[in-house]
Amino acid sequence: MSGTAAGAFRISVLASGFVLDVPVIGRAEAADRVMAAWQDGAELRQLPQGSWLLRLATAVQLRADRAPGLPLVDRDGALVAVGADGDGAADEVVLLHGGVIRRHRITELPAVDPADWLEVSGLTVHQLTPLELPVEPETVLDEVPVRPQPDLRVAARLRPRSRRARLMTARVPFQPLWSALGRVYRSLELVLCGVLVLGFAGAVAEKLSDEVAAPPAADLVDALLRGLLLLTVVALVLLAGSRVARGRAAKASVASVPGRRAARAAATARRRRLTTHLRGLLAQLAMRSPAAPVVRARHERYLRELTSAFEQRRWEDALRDAIALASEAGDSGSRWLDLRLPQRRTGALRARPYTVSSGGASLLSGLTIHQHLSRMYREAAQVLERDGRIEEAAFVLADLMHAGEEAVALLERHGRFEQAAELAEGRALAPDLVVRLWWRAGERVRAIRTAQTRGAFASTVERLSPVDREAALELRRAWVRSCQQAGDRMGAVEAAWPEESLRPLIAADLRDGVAIGGSTQARALAHVLALQPGGATRELALATLESREPQHRGRREQLAAALARIPGADPAADRELATAAVRAVVRDRGFGRSVDDGTQRRLFTDLLERADPLAAADLRAPSPDRTGPARAIDLTAAHEPGRLPVLDAVALDSGSVLVACGEAGVRLLAPDGRTRARWDTPAHRLAVADHGSVVLLVARYGQVSEISRLDLATRAVRRWTALSVRDIVPSFDGRLLITLDDDGIAVIDTLAARPVVVWRELDREARVLGSIARTATSCSAVVASGALVERWRWDLPGWQLRSRMSLSDDELPHALLASGPMLSVRPEPVTGGSLVQWHGEGPATHRPIEDGAAFGLSTHGDLHAVVLPQADGAVRVEAGVGSDPVPTVCAVFPGADPAGIGSRLHGGSVAVWHRDGRVVAAAADGGRVLANLRVTLA
Repeated sequence: MSGTAAGAFRISVLASGFVLDVPVIGRAEAADRVMAAWQDGAELRQLPQGSWLLRLATAVQLRADRAPGLPLVDRDGALVAVGADGDGAADEVVLLHGGVIRRHRITELPAVDPADWLEVSGLTVHQLTPLELPVEPETVLDEVPVRPQPDLRVAARLRPRSRRARLMTARVPFQPLWSALGRVYRSLELVLCGVLVLGFAGAVAEKLSDEVAAPPAADLVDALLRGLLLLTVVALVLLAGSRVARGRAAKASVASVPGRRAARAAATARRRRLTTHLRGLLAQLAMRSPAAPVVRARHERYLRELTSAFEQRRWEDALRDAIALASEAGDSGSRWLDLRLPQRRTGALRARPYTVSSGGASLLSGLTIHQHLSRMYREAAQVLERDGRIEEAAFVLADLMHAGEEAVALLERHGRFEQAAELAEGRALAPDLVVRLWWRAGERVRAIRTAQTRGAFASTVERLSPVDREAALELRRAWVRSCQQAGDRMGAVEAAWPEESLRPLIAADLRDGVAIGGSTQARALAHVLALQPGGATRELALATLESREPQHRGRREQLAAALARIPGADPAADRELATAAVRAVVRDRGFGRSVDDGTQRRLFTDLLERADPLAAADLRAPSPDRTGPARAIDLTAAHEPGRLPVLDAVALDSGSVLVACGEAGVRLLAPDGRTRARWDTPAHRLAVADHGSVVLLVARYGQVSEISRLDLATRAVRRWTALSVRDIVPSFDGRLLITLDDDGIAVIDTLAARPVVVWRELDREARVLGSIARTATSCSAVVASGALVERWRWDLPGWQLRSRMSLSDDELPHALLASGPMLSVRPEPVTGGSLVQWHGEGPATHRPIEDGAAFGLSTHGDLHAVVLPQADGAVRVEAGVGSDPVPTVCAVFPGADPAGIGSRLHGGSVAVWHRDGRVVAAAADGGRVLANLRVTLA
């Protein structure tokens, strides 16, 4: 073979076909190679020497030595084998066989049908038919029929309504006035009942106190009068309580229909409260009667016997008869006097995992008695622990003294991890303590679920490391896997980075982080350079730092800060990157407004020490720009609407914009509107993960929401489930999704095979008014429980309730922010405009809108947006963050309907869209424009 022919087999060729030597490789191997290289429109024929000719529909570029057979090149319609000199006519194949050039006409060769290789005798053949016939469009006629009003009474042959029935069903004139008078009457009636109760109680007390000094022989009439007065008091209390209960039940039934079970539970709770209050009232009356000395003597005898049992260490009698000290749980309950002595305990004497209420106030609740019992219980716990009676010692601490944390520490010291975990979880102690105890008890699944729900991985690892190094390492490994399952790439990196043995687990996460772009890419680049420095990674980092585009400023700041914290593995590359980072920081005037001055100086010093001394000698430390934008940034959307509807949109950290177009699917758009990716999955709403790598696509069909999960790093979509819920919060942490159902707030694990509720807030007696406002660290909602309406705020992810604020009818907000402030829009009669008010726990603020009345007010997390129709037919949207009334982003949509506006805050970006297909995005601080586009079909 000539040198030219031999060299042809070592180069990449554009092959239009292959010759497979069947006699040499065998028929089975040849068939496998044909199926691997098969294309739609390809053909297979047999050559005279027994080989197969595979002719492709489209030529493929590949190396000749890795081809499934001898490559064939297309030369003016002829297939010429690589290494064969000469040309052929159209529809010919030219081969070099035995040192001789041979030509065959392709159409004359016998065909080989690959379908004959398939064995289908064991398969059942089904004839497919269309689901429905195509519908032919018809001409639309504008002939809306008059709405019929049939008289069903005449159709049923019933008599006409009587005059009495007509009067009863007729509309009452001046209905608001009569309703107001009814409310005033009911309020006065309750006040009168209260006055009568207090008056009769005072009369009874005075009568009884007079009789204490009277002769023992009391008149029969006075005794009857005393009993009559007592019965009157009881009747009035029952009357007032029943009226209050009926009023609350009526308001609750008007606002919602919780169901028969909830109604029965509410009625039972009201009866229990009424019984407790009545018992407390009778106890107070009894202590003002001649029976008071007898009651006191009984309680004093109980205290003496209990003290004697503890001093003599008769633990069985002492612990079963002991009374629990007053606690916050007991104080939060009834404050009525309770004359009953504690009942003797039965069963095992061990700490119960739930909080035990001490009931109402007792004669044993005085300060001196409390100190005596507390000292006695403390000494008993120490003696029981020395004697090895661990469960009884924990019982004294947890149930008698309400020192749950001390009881948990006692059980943990003695290796009772499971009991300690049950007690800690039941008493609602710190989540990291609960996770650590379940992990040490061997309940790994429960510990991981608790850590995921309460966000306690980091603090648990820190608390577990000094105690059990190996267990802490395994928990950290579970933390990494949990972040990876949730799509939080950088969360997994930060979880594994402190342990060098776990860093190989995050190689794929770093690769996906670089592919995502934005600040995630910048942080991932710094970690990659610290692990395995490469030319491509270094060039990408340098290109990012040397960029001067304003929209990439956040990416440069993140990369410079990450390089300051994480030095590179290659000293030469690290010096080069540190120098470029120092220059970028000086050029951008710091590391960003979210970094305080002290951290700015420390990061800059760390970079300066590793940078080139000559290049950095003349560079001065930057002075951070804290002034902010001089005014709100103004954006004007395109004058023409888009081609596809936009029902939801989010500006991602990578610079792309993800839009939900309803039944038209989901699109990932560049800032100029070009389509980067598209998915045909219907979506009317987006639930975006806080880290921005995962999005839930929610398609709403009536009361049912079809949910799919989109991973933006891999661009893969998979269907998750269908939920029947009232509302879905449009953001989540990558795993836990907050929803509203008939039972209150339900937190669902989106990574489970089937929907699983892992946390609940509220109950059937309390309901959420409106929607829930959420960020990664806070959550707020307006909650109604009967006639009481409050604003609740929780800290996330642990769901710690931080504040409850009562609201009157005039204080009900139009919108709510996740951090707690409430917003309302009030008309301004003087100027004819509107007044937007921020009110809550802090000082109230407001902002007047003088150029017209506001159409609406919407919020997302901590973003508030006021929709203002303009006189020229445009719509102006003024958006801001938090309780600051000054807007930072103002967007104008020419010729738009104000009802089609939507807005969203994600990370540091604000996206505002109109349903007609126009989207604008800007930085939340008003610093720069991120996107201004129309959604088209291209």
